[in-house]
Amino acid sequence: MEQLPENVDREILEDRTILALKTIRESLGCTLHEAVDVYAQRYEELRRDRPEDFHHRREDRG
Repeated sequence: MEQLPENVDREILEDRTILALKTIRESLGCTLHEAVDVYAQRYEELRRDRPEDFHHRREDRG
């Protein structure tokens, strides 16, 4: 995984998807589609490695 700013993890954990995508795009200089892919990968890594840090349940995601 490319080096992402620390606040991306916080935004993902607090279910602030739009802000996370914006930060990913700005930091990596990528397209929205690429940012969504990076987001999904990082989300799964966090879900696996830090499940207790999530402030929402996966079932609640739309």
